Parts: sequence; C-alpha cells; structure tokens
Amino acid sequence: MTTFTSIAARLEGQAIELPSWAFGNSGTRFKVFTTPGTPRSAEEKIADAATVNRLTGLAPTVALHIPWDQVDDFAALGRFANDHGVSLGTVNSNTFQDNDYKFGSLTHTDPVIRQKAIDHHFACIDIMNQTGSRDLKIWLADGTNYPGQGDMRGRQDRLSDSLQQIYARLSDEQRLVLEYKFFEPAFYHTDVPDWGTSYAQVSALGDKAMVCLDTGHHAPGTNIEFIVMQLLRLGKLGSFDFNSRFYADDDLIVGAADPFQLFRILVEVVRGGGYGPGSPVAFMLDQCHNIEDKIPGQIRSVLNVQEMTARALLVDTEALTVAQEAGDVLGANGILMDAFYTDVRADLGAWREERGLPADPMAAYAASGYQQKIAEDRAGGTQLSWGA
Repeated sequence: MTTFTSIAARLEGQAIELPSWAFGNSGTRFKVFTTPGTPRSAEEKIADAATVNRLTGLAPTVALHIPWDQVDDFAALGRFANDHGVSLGTVNSNTFQDNDYKFGSLTHTDPVIRQKAIDHHFACIDIMNQTGSRDLKIWLADGTNYPGQGDMRGRQDRLSDSLQQIYARLSDEQRLVLEYKFFEPAFYHTDVPDWGTSYAQVSALGDKAMVCLDTGHHAPGTNIEFIVMQLLRLGKLGSFDFNSRFYADDDLIVGAADPFQLFRILVEVVRGGGYGPGSPVAFMLDQCHNIEDKIPGQIRSVLNVQEMTARALLVDTEALTVAQEAGDVLGANGILMDAFYTDVRADLGAWREERGLPADPMAAYAASGYQQKIAEDRAGGTQLSWGA
C-alpha cells in the first residue's frame, strides 16, 4: 500500500510556472474589471508572483507575455526577479491584438503581414536570449469564421513555413512549444485546433519543437488524459497550461470544474514520465482571475495541482497492473479511486511546515496584510490589463 510518507520525497522540486498576466486586470468579452492593488508594471507583477512562491514554495518562475510585459531592459527585469526569489520563464508571443492580424498572422496570405508576425517571434527569441528563458510558446488566434473564407490547406502550408523560420532562429538550448485551441476567436475553423495538428507541425520542425496542452482548450467531454498519454508516449508533450473550464475556455482556477479530471491527467503524467527530475514537461498556469483576488487565486491553483499530484503518486501502480492484467475491472477502478479519495491536505500542511512554509498558504496570505498594502501603495497610475 502506498502512503504519503513513501511519496513525500517525490513532491520535492515540483515547480509550477505562473503567468504574469494572471496578476493584471482581466474579464470577459463584455467587461474587464479593475481591482485595488493591480500591478502597474512588469516589476509589480513579478513581486506578486514572488509572493505566491514565498508562501507555497511551488512557483519559482514567471512567464512573460510580449508585448504585455515589454520593458527596456530585460536583463534588469531578470535581476529584479532574482532579487525577489524567482526567475523569468517562458516567453509567450502575441499575434492576436494587432489590427494587421485580423485575417491571420503566421498563416496570413499577405507575405508582409506574415513576415511581421515572424519578426515578432524573432524579437521574442531575442528577449529569451536576455532572460535565459528556455521556451517560446506560440498560441495563434488564426482561423476563419465561414466556409470558403480561406484555403485551409494553404493556411497550413504557410504556418509550416512560418514556424520553420522561427524554429531556425532558436539556440540549441531553446524550445518552441505550439499550443492548440478547439475554437475561438475563429468559429468555423482554427488553424491549430487540436493536438494532432500541433503534433504534425512540431514533428516536422525537429526535436526542439513540442506541443503545449492547455487543459481548457478542448471540446466538452474530451478525454484529455488520453491526449496526455499519447503525447508523452510520442515524446512531444512540452508543457501544460493548467486551468479549468465549464462550457468554453474560461481560464478558471485549475481543478475548479472537475478535480477528478485533474487527478486523471496527473496520473498519466506520472505514469508517462512527465513528472520529476529530468522531465521535459513544464507545468504552467494560464488563468485570468476575473472576480476573485489574483494572488490568492494563483495560490489556490498551485495548491490544487500539488494536491492532485500527491494523490496521483499515491496510486498503487503494482496492484493496479495486477488488476488490469487479470481483467479485474472493478478492482482496477477501485485502486485508482482509493488514491483519488485520499485526503492529503493535512499531510501536505505538515510537509510544508517541515520546510519552513506555512501549513495553510491561503490563510497565511490573508493574514499577511499584503493585499491591503498593495492596494494602498499602488493607488494611482495605470493598472495593467489585457493588451497592456
């Protein structure tokens, strides 16, 4: 029988990258909400992210989004992050908020606009060279709204050519991770709508190109853990964007809609070698906290990932294999469910205290006064939000 004591050492070193944009104002297509204490600069975003890491020990890196996090000196921004106990991580490109990209970016029929999008990614790689970042993450809004609007095959060909140019600019230590999304903002077809399309594109590029799986970017009912298994099996799962959704892509706190799904995903991550030292898989959150406070929202998310990781590690894999090979349907399912229903929260609290962290990071944040302090200190100025 697997116990928390036997898996505790495997929790060491778990790292979940935080998205800088989670700390800015966000909302829906209808309204972006403002909140007291919202960061007014990339430095203030990083300071908030560092607060999450200080209380949880789980979030040592912060992802950047360009141009949302554009600064004059990225090396200085990296030093600022280091001074706050974190470092800069994945660099995310943005080719969905410029008027030129109305009909596409890396897939656009106009070679001038397509080159503009490629050059933007070159600039992101230049930033990576300054920050020491490993991953360039690409998500495209490219697609069409109506049948006949665009040549779908031609768009794939142009995407392939654009990605090849970007890939050729990477150093030996850098990677390209290509995200996919079922729909939105393109409603008839999206140019990278599923893991198969992403896989086909990155496989043609080479070993430094991987797939990014956003847990909110699937059709309802999709067996996401199967996709996780397959990409790990093929050696092409590069990163996660963890979030949760109910009907469409909502970027909610991970595990909010279906904790059991998060558990099942992490079971396959552990089973497939995607967790632990030497794993090529980067864990990252991709969330926008629309109505809840942003810092505790991120704290809750990383704790949810840690808790479901612990439960996944509790699966008695030897007993499970025996039951599976014996055709013991209910026995195999029971072994999995026993791990899922194990309440590890008290054990994780004690584990944190042993490492000098608060047993309850949510309560520790509420008692810290940090939220009140930033609300006072950040009065005035322009709060950052989507597109800024």
